[in-house]
Amino acid sequence: MATTQAAPTAAGAPQPPKEKIPEGGETQQDYKLVTFAEGDPGNPKNWSKGYKWYCTMVVAITCFVVAFCSSVITADVDSVAHEFGISHEAALLPITVFVVGFGVGPMVFAPLSEVYGRQIIYGTTLLLAVVFIIPCAVSKNIGTLIVCRLIDGIAFSAPMTLVGGTLADLWRNEERGVPMAAFSAAPFIGPAIGPLVGGWLCLAGWRWLYWIQLILAFVVWVLISFTVKETYAPTILGRRAAKLRKQTGDNSYVSEGDLDQRPFSERMSVFLIRPFQLLFRELIVLLISLYMSVLYGLLYMFFVAYPVVFEGGKGYSHGQTGLMFIPLAVGVICSALCAPLVNKHYLKQVQKYNGKPPAEIRLIPMMVSCWFIPIGLFIFAWTSYPRLIWVGPCLAGFPIGFGFIFLYNSANNYLVDSYQHQAASALAAKTFIRSFWGAGTVLFTEQMYHRMGDQWASTFLAFLGLLCCLIPFGFWKFGARIRQRSKYAFGGDDVDGSQTSDIENQKDVVDPNAPLVRDSLALERARSYVSNP
Repeated sequence: MATTQAAPTAAGAPQPPKEKIPEGGETQQDYKLVTFAEGDPGNPKNWSKGYKWYCTMVVAITCFVVAFCSSVITADVDSVAHEFGISHEAALLPITVFVVGFGVGPMVFAPLSEVYGRQIIYGTTLLLAVVFIIPCAVSKNIGTLIVCRLIDGIAFSAPMTLVGGTLADLWRNEERGVPMAAFSAAPFIGPAIGPLVGGWLCLAGWRWLYWIQLILAFVVWVLISFTVKETYAPTILGRRAAKLRKQTGDNSYVSEGDLDQRPFSERMSVFLIRPFQLLFRELIVLLISLYMSVLYGLLYMFFVAYPVVFEGGKGYSHGQTGLMFIPLAVGVICSALCAPLVNKHYLKQVQKYNGKPPAEIRLIPMMVSCWFIPIGLFIFAWTSYPRLIWVGPCLAGFPIGFGFIFLYNSANNYLVDSYQHQAASALAAKTFIRSFWGAGTVLFTEQMYHRMGDQWASTFLAFLGLLCCLIPFGFWKFGARIRQRSKYAFGGDDVDGSQTSDIENQKDVVDPNAPLVRDSLALERARSYVSNP
């Protein structure tokens, strides 16, 4: 029987059946580690491709609804300001606090998902979000609207936080490119469709902008709560180990989660501190996070800039201005359709490097697509004169939307590949700074456009995007050296002279006479994929 030195067991943890006292006097306890067998139907990676795609589309649609809810109310800010007798800037606060919630929520929900699994977090947070949309729709003052939108932002951040982990649960590395692209399109199509739908729906009153959120959020809550099974490997294995202990009466059956005796407070503190350690100590995390923050800010700036250009400059209605977001959404969809080509190219690179490509290979799509953002902004800037036809500033959204997906996918994949066992913290750091920057941009965009002028304000943003293009090229040249000197970056999968296997390749202990103990790195990697693209 294989043995391993066990940590002190906490109350309620399975007690190994016997102890051995080696020469050094240290106590070793025998246990049987429950993991996945090859081809195990309980492993989400072995579910049918049809059901895996169903789960992928449900979580993608959920993220679309969340992004839609963040932007749909931008279509009619003035009606809220008029009804409550407040300034235009104060009426923008429900948008701002919602995005702030996106930055706060992941710090809580990611560690909670490590303890309780993904499914219960999805279900409870979406239900909370559904409930707090109702007081927004019937609110009698701006205070109620702000508080409930903040709660909704925090609650809605959970699916955005966990979806990367869900896709990592379902798909193997070589399969994940296309599903990840399908998901990545959702958070960008949502903000583009939100003002389009809201521009016409607000004709029935601004409160309908919240009733539509309630309807959509309730539908996705039902779908994700009752049709998508638990996908988080440590939770599935923990339940399996508990079932084996109950069926056999043998308390030596354990999962990796049972052997992790860290108190929940310690896990929370690590997750709260580690993102900031990576953000301020790791140049890769810092610059990629800043780049993604600039892009996220641009997206939310458009919600204010489009009304300035089309309503203020050209005299369009809310509904007509919403139509101007269509090219942005089309650009996002077209880039998502190109995902199989990008994934095919990456698989060729995997073969070229014998299955171990450097993380910088993920930057290739980024180095190509980074130019689309400033190109689109320059077009938007210098075709936005009131005397010119709407075609120029409208179609400028296409290259911007086209570039967004490639940049976000590449950035997320580069962070995950560079910090595999710290990926959750690296992505949380990116999400935190990105969300707060995106929230702030809503409050000063209109003033910036009025003071600088429509053309020069957009040109400033174009030059900012152009400056950010240096980041992927810099990491292409120096990224490997930076990672070699890092204390946090993933240094390869050679641990103790043996190659760590992916979680789907581990064996499941179901025979009491043939226990098997494997290294814990595979499950640690599974935990690392909690993310908010």
